[in-house]
Amino acid sequence: MEELLLEYLPILIFIGLAAGLSMMMVIASMIAGARKPDPEKNSAYECGFDAFDDARMKFDVRFYLVAILFIIFDLEVAFLFPWAITLSDIGEFGFWSMIVFLGILTVGFVYEWRKGALEWE
Repeated sequence: MEELLLEYLPILIFIGLAAGLSMMMVIASMIAGARKPDPEKNSAYECGFDAFDDARMKFDVRFYLVAILFIIFDLEVAFLFPWAITLSDIGEFGFWSMIVFLGILTVGFVYEWRKGALEWE
């Protein structure tokens, strides 16, 4: 039974070190961190409204639209990386399949552009 418990000793040491190190980091950030943020830090940054305001306030839906469009195009562009790595293995069919995919992606992007989804006036 002792041998079985000794096999778990490195795991327990690792968990203990991880917990101790994380607690040290939290305590160090509480000690060294600024407690009085200036007005610039509390100003609107990416979301367009004050960070410490009423959570039920109305705000522009264009923030969500831009975020969703970014996620859609970012995920579709992520398909280019494995394609580029295996391009020599997949041959001409794989090349033209990706060209069709990029064409559809371009048509969608042009459609959004024409509809004004990327305008921010």
